[in-house]
Amino acid sequence: MGNETSFPRQQARTQRFTLGAPRTFTVTPDGGHVYFLRTATATSRANGLWVFDTATRAERLLVDPNTLLTDPEDLSPEERARRERTREQAAGIVGYATDADVAQAAFTLSGRLFVVELASGAVRELPAAGSVIDPRLDPTGRKVGYVADGALHVVDLESGADQAVAEPDGPDVTWGLAEFIAAEEMHRFRGYWFSPDGEHVLVARVDNAPVARWHIADPANPERPAAEIAYPAAGTDNAVVEVFILGLDGSRTPITWDRAAFPYLTTANWSSHGRPLLQVQSRDQRRVQVLAVGPDGVEVVADDADPHWLEVVPGSPRWTPDGKLVRVLPKDGANRLVVGDETWTPDGFQVRSVADIAEDILVTASTDDPTQVHVYRVTAGGVERLSTEDGVHGVARGGDVTVLSSGGLGHFGSRTTVSGGGEIGSFAETPVLTPDARLLTVGERGLRAALLFPTGHTGGTKLPVLLDPYGGPHAQRVLSARNAYLTSQWLADQGFAVLVVDGRGTPGRGPEWERAVAFDFAGATLEDQVDALHAVAAQEEDLDLTRVAIRGWSYGGYLAALAVLRRPDVFHAAIAGAPVTDWRLYDTHYTERYLGHPDEKPEVYEANSLIADAPKLERPLMIVHGLADDNVVAAHTLRLSSALLAAGRPHTVLPLSGVTHMTPQEQVAENLLLLQVEFLKRSLG
Repeated sequence: MGNETSFPRQQARTQRFTLGAPRTFTVTPDGGHVYFLRTATATSRANGLWVFDTATRAERLLVDPNTLLTDPEDLSPEERARRERTREQAAGIVGYATDADVAQAAFTLSGRLFVVELASGAVRELPAAGSVIDPRLDPTGRKVGYVADGALHVVDLESGADQAVAEPDGPDVTWGLAEFIAAEEMHRFRGYWFSPDGEHVLVARVDNAPVARWHIADPANPERPAAEIAYPAAGTDNAVVEVFILGLDGSRTPITWDRAAFPYLTTANWSSHGRPLLQVQSRDQRRVQVLAVGPDGVEVVADDADPHWLEVVPGSPRWTPDGKLVRVLPKDGANRLVVGDETWTPDGFQVRSVADIAEDILVTASTDDPTQVHVYRVTAGGVERLSTEDGVHGVARGGDVTVLSSGGLGHFGSRTTVSGGGEIGSFAETPVLTPDARLLTVGERGLRAALLFPTGHTGGTKLPVLLDPYGGPHAQRVLSARNAYLTSQWLADQGFAVLVVDGRGTPGRGPEWERAVAFDFAGATLEDQVDALHAVAAQEEDLDLTRVAIRGWSYGGYLAALAVLRRPDVFHAAIAGAPVTDWRLYDTHYTERYLGHPDEKPEVYEANSLIADAPKLERPLMIVHGLADDNVVAAHTLRLSSALLAAGRPHTVLPLSGVTHMTPQEQVAENLLLLQVEFLKRSLG
């Protein structure tokens, strides 16, 4: 399997078959053009900016990063950290921001600032005061903002004048950037928002001084100093986030709210038809307030509570054009769209995101089948499904034109269709294998699972079983999309029956299902893996329950280690990739949402962490960890390994030098999969 066309090498070389696929769509208000990012080939990493003409259905490359950048990309540590938070692995133009008319776009390459006139494709570079992060045009298209060295700058496009609107007033202060916890856990990746007229900016001031400092060394290169990061571990202090409205005339207005009660800024926006909106959240995440900022001060326009927690839902809260507040709330067994005081979505309709707001509202949602995510048009009168084929869909809209991105079991990757006809092409490579995943609903809880056998398997042969879950909150593995099962099929082809299970806590099945893991990661998520395994084995006689292994990464890594430590009667080997082993070492916003504050619920942290379980290990366990991981730090693996060693329990640790939480370079990624298979076969006999 070590040749150039092996699946592991192909998957690594194509960044999981994402290179060459179109992404990040913006439709002009008149619906005439669709702008998007795409790499030129299936293995080229540099995204260019492309345009699709909806009338002629022709597409062309508008901005080629290779003509603007002759030297290799040089990214600042801040930009690298930002890309780690967004899980961005590509290069070139990885993001762009337009004005309200979609006449211009701003982007950065190698820390340099560029603006393109979209109609002509004319690009100009603007001088900047440092390495540029997050450039954004104001809605009128007359100015562009950016952050450099923690300062927020605004450039007048006509005169070229560069104004530092806010500069750090302390060594740990930044203006206009999202702090670690917002980007990693709230999906708020930005920290400033222009007013509709471009004369004011809503800006987050972040002071990281209270946050504990951790140091991530590179043991393979001892001459390099360790990187210092501000990491808010569960129970410790977060960054202090304040918000100001800064006028380009030098004015500065603080936005005040009860920051002691609501320390988290989860969402902010300043729409063309309303006052600035902020959403703030209590530390225990059981209360959320939506604040509207007006000339008379700050008004609380919504105050919601939940006995467990309230999720941050992408695309909300926002205003409708006629000034009603749009938000998504858990009500009567569903995550519902609420507009003003009215609930617009029916029973059993689980809203996942708000995609666009006009006279109607576009959302993505799941109904009776959580493996499918569809696009719906919602009005006060009801809901209409816009995506017609089974699968997982996303949407962008401008004017009357919608762009649907659709994954399904019947085709590779994502298909991008434009309403009124036309398809935006994908250059993504075709995988060398085709998954054959059977989607199942099993057990008394109706667990969703996918079962994959080796290609050509005809039955009658007992196969070792490999569970391949994520299994935790905020991520699904069992989806009606072919590319979701590529690695699982390759593993099956090595001689396993591979079972993928989404248990309680995973999204798409409603508030009660998601909250079943409250204070109990270890119990609920592991129990569901065991129940699904036994339910499938009762129907499928080719599963050999005397040879069962489990592998996973991140939460899946935690689940894999948990499985062999606590249920050795079921699991005979495990591979834990980047596992959380002690939840006190994971971040505040994620961990405290599910497990509470460690000072208030120490027994919950003990019950859900793995360190104390080390003496119980009696099965083969391989732990894999990137030493440069700043999300699940390598201390998780090292502490578990130390406890295993102290208890005299043999195990394998595979440290990956220079590797972060994302998957590594080609050769490493390929050999990592091959080594895992070899370990599993050896361990299962």
